[in-house]
Amino acid sequence: MITTRKTLIFGNSGSGKSTLAQQLCRQYGAAHLDLDILAWLPGTPPTRAPINQSWQKINAFICNNDNWIIEGCYGDLLILLSSTATEMIYLNLSVEDCISNAKNRAFEPHKYQSKQQQDDNLPMLIKWISDYDTRDDTFSKMSHQQLFENFTGKKSTYNSNMAALDKIKD
Repeated sequence: MITTRKTLIFGNSGSGKSTLAQQLCRQYGAAHLDLDILAWLPGTPPTRAPINQSWQKINAFICNNDNWIIEGCYGDLLILLSSTATEMIYLNLSVEDCISNAKNRAFEPHKYQSKQQQDDNLPMLIKWISDYDTRDDTFSKMSHQQLFENFTGKKSTYNSNMAALDKIKD
């Protein structure tokens, strides 16, 4: 019997959300949605898309896929999915580990036009990651912890990428 997976993965930027999501999708044959691709409007400087616009795209995705894994740091979007999800995974890595991951991440062509553009964004990303514990917005540790604590389904939290990646071996 195949189990339906409706999993949310969240945490700070650089915590390994995309890597874990991709591996779990391969293992379970689930569809993958990275919230980064729909949470922002095109242009410079980047501007958040209206939540209802993002929600329409998310809803289309979940209506078209029985098994899915959605990942991102957007507490305001993730909370909209919390009643639909069957599982939550909170990657609660240290800021230092997230910065190290960001410095070593592979080129993300779905987010940047070139590796150089991604590298040029790194100082801003490191600052963003560094503020995770002290921010009080929808992207903050406080927001993520509240989302995790309020979820009543199956949930896991990991403080290292190795522990999270070991999960896929289960």
